[in-house]
Amino acid sequence: MAAAAHLPTFSALPIVQAPMAGGAANPRLAAAVAAAGGFGFLAAGYKTPEAMYEEIRQLRDQSTRPFGVNVFMPQLPATDPSAVAVYAEQLAGEEAWYGVPLGDPEAGGLDDAYDAKVAILLEDPVPVVSFTFGCPARRVLDAFRKAGTYTVVTVTTVAEARAAEAAGADALCVQGVEAGGHRGTHRDDPLLDGTGDGLLALLPQVREAVALPLFAAGGLMRGGQVAAVLAAGADAAQLGTAFLVCPESGASPLHKQALTDPVFTRTEMTRAFSGRPARALVNRFVREHGRYAPPGYPQVHHLTAPLRRAAAAAGDAQGMALWAGQGHRLAREESAGRLVELLAEEMRAAQGAGA
Repeated sequence: MAAAAHLPTFSALPIVQAPMAGGAANPRLAAAVAAAGGFGFLAAGYKTPEAMYEEIRQLRDQSTRPFGVNVFMPQLPATDPSAVAVYAEQLAGEEAWYGVPLGDPEAGGLDDAYDAKVAILLEDPVPVVSFTFGCPARRVLDAFRKAGTYTVVTVTTVAEARAAEAAGADALCVQGVEAGGHRGTHRDDPLLDGTGDGLLALLPQVREAVALPLFAAGGLMRGGQVAAVLAAGADAAQLGTAFLVCPESGASPLHKQALTDPVFTRTEMTRAFSGRPARALVNRFVREHGRYAPPGYPQVHHLTAPLRRAAAAAGDAQGMALWAGQGHRLAREESAGRLVELLAEEMRAAQGAGA
């Protein structure tokens, strides 16, 4: 294998704020992280192309530092559409409880406006574009390279890493099973539910298999963990849950509070909210519906969206998708800038102790 490539210098610190879809990642958070020396991301997932472009414009108004935009790859149709209909019947009680109808499973389509978003990002390039739920075709990655955009593909296995390298990705985001939110698998295989390597087991395997720069993601909450993944072969550490509780984060106050609320004792990988495996705090909704939720992303996401919005409006965290990594109890209510400073101090202390 060729020597590993070097990650371009996008930020002073190897600390990356994860592109958390659903509103948590926003221009204010990305700008604050960048101002402190980290690297900020926007999340295009679930947004219209116009909304994505507006957030890019807002971030450019707030910061002159490099940033990234994360895009969801198009999905295959549900393998069993009837299973989504059966799940809708399972959720009838939630409709009555929250007083809202279920969403239309087909309302948002399967591609999350992928082509339109790619077209915008090629016409008005940003420094970095990352992809989740698959790897773009080589022609797309080549087009971004020609536009001067650095591309990152999320991977969860060595096979996915090799495929993304072969397709022409510039770097990989290696996601361990500890990570909060959706598993970034390239193929949604129900036989793999509940499986997956932890970050410190997966990262060295990927490091030996490919020569690309690596971002490490999965339950990272402290600077000592950042130092550990750098020592294990990563070029940067990507943190999501750690930034969720920051005042700049767009996560709801209920979601922020739940991360350290002793009511929520553990996380679990569940399809209950979206039809794709995602790590969330175990609440009533997960307990009652997780076992019945079928593979069917984004149909199940669209189906449950009104329920989740109604739960948030009612102040009911038991009905919300409380995405969280396994390290959620280590969340610190600090500003994003101060959190980056703390992570950097802890990282340097750990690196010094190991020298």
